[in-house]
Amino acid sequence: MSDLPRKAVTRTAKLAALPLGIAGRATWGFGKRIVGESAELVGRELQQRTAEQLFKVLGELKGGAMKFGQALSVFESALPEEVAGPYRAALTKLQEAAPPMPTRTVHAVLEERLGEGWQELFLEFEDKPAAAASIGQVHRGVWHDGREVAVKVQYPGAGEALLSDLNQLSRFSRLLGPLIPGMDIKPLIAELKDRVSEELDYGLEAQAQQAHAEEFTDDPDVVVPQVVHQSDQVLVTEWIDGIPMSEIIADGTQEQRDRAGQLLARFLFSGPARTGLLHADPHPGNFRLLPGGPEGEDDWRLGVLDFGTVDRLPGGLPATIGESLRMTLDGEAEAVYELLCAEGFVKETIELDPDAVLDYLLPIIEPAQVEEFTFTRGWMRSQAARVADPRSPAYQLAKQLNLPPAYLLIHRVTLSTIGVLCQLGAAVRLREELEEWLPGFVPEDPADGEESAAEA
Repeated sequence: MSDLPRKAVTRTAKLAALPLGIAGRATWGFGKRIVGESAELVGRELQQRTAEQLFKVLGELKGGAMKFGQALSVFESALPEEVAGPYRAALTKLQEAAPPMPTRTVHAVLEERLGEGWQELFLEFEDKPAAAASIGQVHRGVWHDGREVAVKVQYPGAGEALLSDLNQLSRFSRLLGPLIPGMDIKPLIAELKDRVSEELDYGLEAQAQQAHAEEFTDDPDVVVPQVVHQSDQVLVTEWIDGIPMSEIIADGTQEQRDRAGQLLARFLFSGPARTGLLHADPHPGNFRLLPGGPEGEDDWRLGVLDFGTVDRLPGGLPATIGESLRMTLDGEAEAVYELLCAEGFVKETIELDPDAVLDYLLPIIEPAQVEEFTFTRGWMRSQAARVADPRSPAYQLAKQLNLPPAYLLIHRVTLSTIGVLCQLGAAVRLREELEEWLPGFVPEDPADGEESAAEA
């Protein structure tokens, strides 16, 4: 049996202790303010201590606790440096590793899912996991045909652990809200819960990964491992080496950072256009830099892993996104507002000032205004602070705008990707990718339609 269900009481106790700790520190902070210390200084120290405890607990657990921690970790760029610095290492650890399950448990799952003679499927199988994450861990091996493979084994009881943790976290999501300025924690947890059944289905994951692998075969920029074998709770794919994105973030060269950022942006926008699927788990643990890009061994390609969470977009990303971005850049306030109303971003019961909406959107799309934009933690913090300050017009307007369900996952993936770009500190030609891959961003040339009609 896995340690997940057996230690359910311990897991629940650890998570339940979080709000108690937060409450205790709030009392401590109140006491410090009474004796005359600055509310701002006390608030920063309180936020830092709370974050340290949160990520320490999440880092010790698998299941939904770790999934939540990984989802939060990409927004680390939004935090003030004096708060983010002390626990950045813990966030990086969350992106790459979790405590492994016992070898006997791994063997039991493989025997149950692949048969008693499962060892015969492999020329080699390493019992020590190469990586571990929220619902499963990966072992390195050699398939019987000689291919190096990654064997992903799901933790028994992972589903129950995911839901239990996320239910527990949702009960005190209001207390966690202030940790990430401008980030609404409750919808994030709700969305993670909605995706649990898909995340646990290795059949769906295999289909999504193979669709990408076939589309990106021989691609000069992106590498997706082929699926070798799949059964319940076990997924075998080709192994790819490379430098983990978390290592590039920690100490990569600027050239590596820029290349990783450009390819990440390219994959975000080209994936839905080419496959009808959006890779929806863009934390650094799911990406590698591989040598041997278009310019030779000194160049790099992006390796993409873990297709357990995808958004199905048969027509690619909605053209509304590209159209609204383009019209915002062109200053077409009324047209932008009408489009947002039509798509449900503005509820019928309220009326907003179109110019105020345009002013709210412009800073967000700043990276698309220039040929090349350098994403930084400072820029991310300024954006977060703009919508997190209750005194600001941006905060008031953000509260009035609505996010239609069809855009929820797209919105989170885009924000998460921007968070990773800011962690990289990458200079990215984002506009180039938008023009190439985002429907609606470049207006259609009427002449194209006439030519198509003439050909018909």
